[in-house]
Amino acid sequence: MARYFNGREIELLAPAGTFDIFKEVVQSGCDAVYLGGPVLNMRMMRKGYNLSHEEIVEALDIAHRLDKKVYITVNNLFSEEDVEEAREYLRFLDSVRPDALIVQDMSVLELIREMGLSLEVHSSVMMNVHNLEMIYALRDLGVTRVVTSREMDLQTAKLLGQRSGMELEYFMHGDMCSVHGANCYFSSQVFGMSSNRGKCMKPCRWDYRVKKDGYVFPAEYPLAVKDMYMYEHIPELIESGITSFKIEGRMRDKEFMVTLVNSYGDAIDRYIDDPVGFERTVDSKLLYQNRKRDFSTAYAFGKPGLSNINRRYEGTGKFYSTGKVFSTPTAERELSQERVTLLRERMAQAGQKRHSKPELAVRVNNMEQARMVLAQGVDILHLPGDVFEPDRPFTKREIQELGTLKGDTKIYLGMPRMMTELHFDQYDQLLNGERLPIDGLLVTNLGAIRRYKTTGYPMIGDSNLNVYNHLSAGFYAGYGLNKLTVSPEMTLEHFTTFAARCEQPLEVVVHGTPALMYMDHDLYENTEVMEPIAQEDNLYVSNEVLVLKTDKGENPVYRDQHGRCHLLFAKELCYLPMLQEMSGLGIASFRIEGATYTVEQLRDIIISYQHALQGLNQNDELLGGLKPVYAGYTLGALQFN
Repeated sequence: MARYFNGREIELLAPAGTFDIFKEVVQSGCDAVYLGGPVLNMRMMRKGYNLSHEEIVEALDIAHRLDKKVYITVNNLFSEEDVEEAREYLRFLDSVRPDALIVQDMSVLELIREMGLSLEVHSSVMMNVHNLEMIYALRDLGVTRVVTSREMDLQTAKLLGQRSGMELEYFMHGDMCSVHGANCYFSSQVFGMSSNRGKCMKPCRWDYRVKKDGYVFPAEYPLAVKDMYMYEHIPELIESGITSFKIEGRMRDKEFMVTLVNSYGDAIDRYIDDPVGFERTVDSKLLYQNRKRDFSTAYAFGKPGLSNINRRYEGTGKFYSTGKVFSTPTAERELSQERVTLLRERMAQAGQKRHSKPELAVRVNNMEQARMVLAQGVDILHLPGDVFEPDRPFTKREIQELGTLKGDTKIYLGMPRMMTELHFDQYDQLLNGERLPIDGLLVTNLGAIRRYKTTGYPMIGDSNLNVYNHLSAGFYAGYGLNKLTVSPEMTLEHFTTFAARCEQPLEVVVHGTPALMYMDHDLYENTEVMEPIAQEDNLYVSNEVLVLKTDKGENPVYRDQHGRCHLLFAKELCYLPMLQEMSGLGIASFRIEGATYTVEQLRDIIISYQHALQGLNQNDELLGGLKPVYAGYTLGALQFN
């Protein structure tokens, strides 16, 4: 089965969560089906879902006899244990010949190359592909199709598709996320359940209060987005050059999915048959009456703002068919002496790699902080690509001034987490002119690595590359990175086994309030268009900072110069008591995320870490006298085994 419009192939891609659902969906109006096997995919939370090896074999036979395609999701991040399991699984998949794999972790590409397999690969939405350089990089690596970032509008997709010649896949219906793909760490930090490993506990569906400027604003579910709905915009999807129109729903029931796929399939066929006389709304009422949430076109036609939020009703955080709640508001765990002792023992047992004293790195947000960091003689200064308001980005003149003050400190210039073509244009001009007095770049995406690896500036990979295993680390090292930042989602066992196996220099974020969520959705808009309903001061940050509050705590949200929001820890991450043991694992540098501190607060934190690294602290006291600035200290994902 194939559909064509003006000679271009169009694919309607449907999900199937179980073999029973697959048998019905594949007979419906779709051209292809995507599904998960028994391991290593992003829908591992629900018992009885996903297909066995035997069911995959039968599903491929059924689909191919119908002239339809099947794509297998191998799309979560791999731990070291998962890497070994993946070898066997990929051999099986290579033998049964699915039409493609949908992948997130770069280790899959490394395994396919290493094992000499001939599996076709599509990049998952969890790769968060959002610029032309990323598409070029993936094309160079043999990827044949890219699932675009959820935040990509159709006109940008059209441009990138035309310029790259790559097949693009685009979500057209279903459950969406308010956070950029693979940039949500909330679930892993609070529950030890990684959203990038198929175990998200849906904190985005909690009932929050929004507070700012001493007021409370009426935004009950400010992160809970509506379901994507593009049924009435088939013409615009086709005109954009999108190859594959993707429906989300591997957790949804059979009857719902068949109805949905048939409605979209019928609409596509009617448009192909009679584009001028096409009626957009034939099944609109049917789909609306059977919706799980209200509908939105999300980012397809530009930034949607609060119209993308599901305010009328939410049924919040529930499995679609069972009504079971994923999670309720939960506080970050407090740092405890017992857990610290266990962590130190486990790391000491695993640590055999220490070669030299690790360096201390600090990421700042403004010039006052940067000057202080240099005055303190810190080893590495990271200048951010995303600067929290009201501070502004570092100017060229300021970077040059810091260069005259740097002494033995190495300065790395960071880049935005999400880089548009405009950002590349700006950084091209900055980096290709006169040599900056910096020691390298802190890069955030595969496209930036490809673009700037020949500039002569050494590169460090930032934490949002989500490096979780030694194969992924080896891939990035081979692609041009000199050092990698460890994924913030690593639990204790995953961290120790990864550090022991990884041959590349590693940086670990050890202190501060790093971002748990990174989003284009502007939470500050709630305070700009709504009238407050109560008065209440923030507990730990100034009233000028927006916070999301539940009965379990307050998470500050900072907006950067690009208008994107960063939701941070309520407590401060703190690994101060374990630096010696982490050093034994071969960690090359420890990073303090300093953006939200005053200069005086940040100086005290730096001094405590410098003393610990110099052996002056000796861990006689758990934190060497360091006191939290915010709601307390946490060990983040290292709380969990």
